[in-house]
Amino acid sequence: MSDTRRLLSPRRWAPPPAPANEGRTPTTRGFTVTRRIATGGHGPEDVISDRQGRLYTGLADGTILQINPATGERTVIGNTGGRPLGLHPSPDGTILVCDHDRGLLRMSHDGAVEILADTVAGRPLTFTSNVTEGPDGTIWFTVSTRRWDLDHYLGDVFEHSCTGLLVRRTPDGTLTVLRDDLKFANGLVLAPDASHLVVAETTGYRISRYWLTGPKTGTTEPFADNLPGLPDNISLGSDRLLWVAFPSPRNTLLDKLLPLPGLLRTLVWNLPQALRPGPRPLAWVMAYDLDGRLVHDLRTSDSSYRFVTGITEHHGTLVASSLHEDDLAVLAPPARSAARDQAVSDN
Repeated sequence: MSDTRRLLSPRRWAPPPAPANEGRTPTTRGFTVTRRIATGGHGPEDVISDRQGRLYTGLADGTILQINPATGERTVIGNTGGRPLGLHPSPDGTILVCDHDRGLLRMSHDGAVEILADTVAGRPLTFTSNVTEGPDGTIWFTVSTRRWDLDHYLGDVFEHSCTGLLVRRTPDGTLTVLRDDLKFANGLVLAPDASHLVVAETTGYRISRYWLTGPKTGTTEPFADNLPGLPDNISLGSDRLLWVAFPSPRNTLLDKLLPLPGLLRTLVWNLPQALRPGPRPLAWVMAYDLDGRLVHDLRTSDSSYRFVTGITEHHGTLVASSLHEDDLAVLAPPARSAARDQAVSDN
């Protein structure tokens, strides 16, 4: 990124007051790593499970892996030639890949790569973040920011550019931008009944519903708002819970700077990196039922894992991933709770 791109164009925003005690509730428990699964590389940013419970993740060097969570055996499916981020197992057995450098891709199990979208609205796709697919082959994906790249993503956190996209791709290849003002659009899940999407907005400290059917079609409403941390990738588990990865809690100094004149943020951004506000060492995931009620809150600062950017659940096996780690982490399953039992009853 050139020096010019280091100049911020800050947007003022008054975030709601952060939840007291970083949102800790009676559901808060320890984030306990029971074992690690080696990837043979670095930076498994997202992790997903298919219907058989096999894991898929993408590494910094472009490698896409399939991993047996029980044995740790890994198979290289292929290489995107870029930097894979969010993944989604397609019903036809292929893997949808959001590649930061190359756009929206489809990878078959022989490693062949098909580019599904590399431009949108006349501009090259960069920082394509997460993806999901409907029963009819419609694909939705997010773009985190149109101004910054992965190596400088904190620039968007400081700038608050609100240039994240939610995009639809129909089976004939037509692309439609549904939202172009999202606050660092990230994790994306299609509701089980395909009535709406659930979208994480990292720098908006929120998760929202985007309605696809019914009288609210095309509108957005809160799913979980004023979160105590920055939501990243999200996934729907076999337990019908929405699992959310949180790389970091909110930063008090940044929250104070966001409503103030942008010059202050520009000055802080141009400080040496060690002096800027940044993520705290924390491993953190949450789970919500489909009505947006918090069911599980798992976190630790013991350095057993850090900067969790992805999380998946399949029949009680809970696996986390991280942009900054080499391994995946298998977590101790959280205890059942009254809230979980109510969620099962309701669904």
